[in-house]
Amino acid sequence: MNNLELQKQANEVRKGIVTAVHSAKAGHPGGSLSAADIFTYLYFEEMNIDPADPDKEDRDRFVLSKGHTAPGLYSALAHRGFFPVEDLTTLRKLGSYLQGHPCIHIPGVDMSSGSLGQGISAAVGMALGAKLSGKDFRVYTLLGDGEIQEGQVWEAAMFAAHRKLDNLVVIVDNNNLQIDGAISDVCSPYPIDKKFEAFNFHVINVDAHDFDALRAAFAEARATKGQPTCIVAKSVKGKGVSFMENNVAWHGTAPNDEQYAQAMADLEKIGEELEKAGDK
Repeated sequence: MNNLELQKQANEVRKGIVTAVHSAKAGHPGGSLSAADIFTYLYFEEMNIDPADPDKEDRDRFVLSKGHTAPGLYSALAHRGFFPVEDLTTLRKLGSYLQGHPCIHIPGVDMSSGSLGQGISAAVGMALGAKLSGKDFRVYTLLGDGEIQEGQVWEAAMFAAHRKLDNLVVIVDNNNLQIDGAISDVCSPYPIDKKFEAFNFHVINVDAHDFDALRAAFAEARATKGQPTCIVAKSVKGKGVSFMENNVAWHGTAPNDEQYAQAMADLEKIGEELEKAGDK
């Protein structure tokens, strides 16, 4: 996909996020929206996956370590063809397979997650398993910047670097907000890049909403040998929805009907602008 096509797809992913959370009357829109471009690039460009064969042995793996942003993952999976987009409206509902955190029985989900700090450990195990079994698949995991306050993250990082897991890419969604406020105020993990460098990761800083930057970062990660890579992706929480952007109140709040209408209007406008850009 070219950048414009990726931008259009990411906008559809954002619509799916807002629709799912509104339908559920619960969920986490802010961090799902900040990571929507990352989800889009991974599932539509980067990873070796096949919606027609979601369990194929040589597929790349993805672990959503910040599992509360499941609406973002679900929307990306649905738009990629793993299950119907219409099912997003069943998020968190009784009897639905799309619950509030990712479950491994969902097509395209490689690991159940949600207990913060633990997803990266699962991803490290997958990457080590690939090395031990001589497989060449790659493993990607997305962490929240608030999540990296968890000590288990750094135990996993230390192990990954010690075992030289160059098939592992850790992505930190650095939107600077967690449930209680700015991460720099709650319990600052900064400087994130220097910390991962100290744990012997190859570190790349990128704009999470720039597809050229993401493309270059993931290419650099593939070219890096002998150590895992951490991509620190600077993002905007609530990206794409005017009243959610950089607003901590939307960490775990669902929009009401009026707010939903405004959010979808914002995203429709972005879609129209992208269509105009394509016509030039």
